[in-house]
Amino acid sequence: MNVDLIIAGAGPAGLFAAIQAAENNINKNILILEKNHSTGKKLLISGSGQCNLTHAGDISNFFDHYGNNFNFLLGPLYTFDNKMLMQFFKNRGLKFRKARGGKIFPDSNKASDILDVLIKECNKKNIKINYNEEVKKVNYNNNSNKFEITTSNNYYSSKFFLLTTGGKSFPKTGSTGDGFEIAADLGHKIIEPRPALAPVIIKNYKFKMLSGISLRNKEISLFRDNNLLKSWSGDLLLTHRGLSGPGIINYSRYIRSGDIIKVKLLNYNKNELENNLIKKIEREGKLNLLNLLIKYPLAQRLIEKILEIAKIDGSINAAHLNKKERKEIIEHFSSLEFKVKELAGFHQSMVTKGGIDLKEINPQNMESRIINNFFAAGEVLDIDGDTGGYNLQAAFSTAYLAGIEISERLKR
Repeated sequence: MNVDLIIAGAGPAGLFAAIQAAENNINKNILILEKNHSTGKKLLISGSGQCNLTHAGDISNFFDHYGNNFNFLLGPLYTFDNKMLMQFFKNRGLKFRKARGGKIFPDSNKASDILDVLIKECNKKNIKINYNEEVKKVNYNNNSNKFEITTSNNYYSSKFFLLTTGGKSFPKTGSTGDGFEIAADLGHKIIEPRPALAPVIIKNYKFKMLSGISLRNKEISLFRDNNLLKSWSGDLLLTHRGLSGPGIINYSRYIRSGDIIKVKLLNYNKNELENNLIKKIEREGKLNLLNLLIKYPLAQRLIEKILEIAKIDGSINAAHLNKKERKEIIEHFSSLEFKVKELAGFHQSMVTKGGIDLKEINPQNMESRIINNFFAAGEVLDIDGDTGGYNLQAAFSTAYLAGIEISERLKR
């Protein structure tokens, strides 16, 4: 069967690109192939089912939230920014709310409302979606200048082919890395896919029983081979296996097995903390050590655990604390150390780091630099953003550029 445009993957990027491509092309045959029995399975679980669509504020503030590949997104994000994305949905009846930190959610808190708008638009534009049809093989025929697409059920040919199959995160939603294999078969280099926006599992973790304790706005440092790689501040969460929370998840793209994470629990350097602790002991040395230490803004259970790890009796009079023990407490409070065992796997990571090498994609229109009329958008590209709506914004923005470019070519 010959089709004008075939899109692999009916997630937000695929649906949105199809809508743009169909603009003023109502008579063109646009087909989306989806391996699942329904669309947008990953979109429906985003933001815990509430769909954190994008982030508030000026688009120029977005670029610090995409790691080292932010340059690629200059064109897509400035061409189709967060305000334009929200306006698209507002024009179709949705309202939005701004949550803590600038996250944007639909007023209804239902990801399904975002998906419903996309599906209705596809229906209006006569875009066909074939479900339970997984793309197995894509070949480019140089003689016919068409893509030959073999699926689990059929065979198609098309002048234009768009890949929006996502990454490998949350594989239960269908994101199993199929698109990486398709792109590689078409000659593209694939940057090794790794979990991103993932919790960190800690080796010999000693804080399992403290799962649920959160630490707000702490200074975090990442070391590899005794060298400082990066420092930042953020909120983190102690889990039953390791560390989570935005301050860990947003920087997991940089973290590797064997790395050392150090957390500064209090807003003092070591000398300041030592002086502060000595003064506290001078003033209140009759208190037992634990009761003295809980005057610091830390959870009592965490302080108790640190004393246990340091083998220091919290019931002794604070005045009886010796210099070695004092140094031990200061070390833990100033630089609580965790050795990374590994990142949690794709089943827990929100997005995928890695994908199609961005050097081989034109950032102005998402077309391959290797094969004409082959486009890619969304998470199948080597793009990963922080939590807060940045990944969905990137998916919609790259899809928009691909869609409008294909739309223009379909008119010719």
